[in-house]
Amino acid sequence: MPESCPLVERHCRPCEGGVEKLDPSAAEKLLAEVPDWELDAPAGIIRRKYKFRDFRSALAFLNSVGELAEQEQHHPDLHLTGYRHLKVELKTHAIDGLSENDFILAARINALSTD
Repeated sequence: MPESCPLVERHCRPCEGGVEKLDPSAAEKLLAEVPDWELDAPAGIIRRKYKFRDFRSALAFLNSVGELAEQEQHHPDLHLTGYRHLKVELKTHAIDGLSENDFILAARINALSTD
């Protein structure tokens, strides 16, 4: 799929290292394409926080994210706390920083239903 198509229509590419981390300006540019995500440049991650009406809803969404991550073979850090607060953090572990895959998965997570 061409790199010019929207992130949500793209898929993560396998990364075992050997890929350069995104520089801060490239990360900021891609961040504009994933509403509600925030960049933590010093930590080399992007994150999004969710608040659900109850534990069941939070867990259902967490499982949806997990299924998507398995399909994409790009796995976020998931933090479910206070029974209904979910934090999703993305970075490419193989390069210990951000890659385009992180923003692709963030866009695809944004497309999931939170109901």
